[in-house]
Amino acid sequence: MQADRKTNAFTYSSLCEYSQMSDAPYQKEFDMSFQIEKIHHVAYRCKDAKETVEWYKKNLNMDFILAFAEDHVPSTKAFDPYMHVFLDAGNGNVLAFFEVPNQPEMGFDPNTPSWVQHLALKVKDRDELIVAKEHLENAGIDVIGVTNHGIFHSIYFF
Repeated sequence: MQADRKTNAFTYSSLCEYSQMSDAPYQKEFDMSFQIEKIHHVAYRCKDAKETVEWYKKNLNMDFILAFAEDHVPSTKAFDPYMHVFLDAGNGNVLAFFEVPNQPEMGFDPNTPSWVQHLALKVKDRDELIVAKEHLENAGIDVIGVTNHGIFHSIYFF
């Protein structure tokens, strides 16, 4: 499986400083009565939910959490059968996928280079990044990198 041509990337961060950035101007402009704690989950479309779960378990060691199937979309009530699967991406992070078999086949935005839209996953350090790269390559997955971005290093696979 090619992870549906979304770029996947592993990174490890050294030190990221955002000393030049401040929330102060936004706090004055907007009176926010809530604070986002974290991203609950990110969802992508997949061609085959079972194959996707197996690929992420085998290649990225993500555990399957939950799946459910419905005939109607809860938010819109539209009839559009789907399977929704959730994977444990570590540290409370959840990666989710939708299989929507009644919709036209997935396509790609021809105006966006394939390397732009990607999922970046963090590992402990550069040594673990090398282990992840070797694991993926041993599974027959083409890996680009290690790429040095200055504040972190990445590998990429499509």
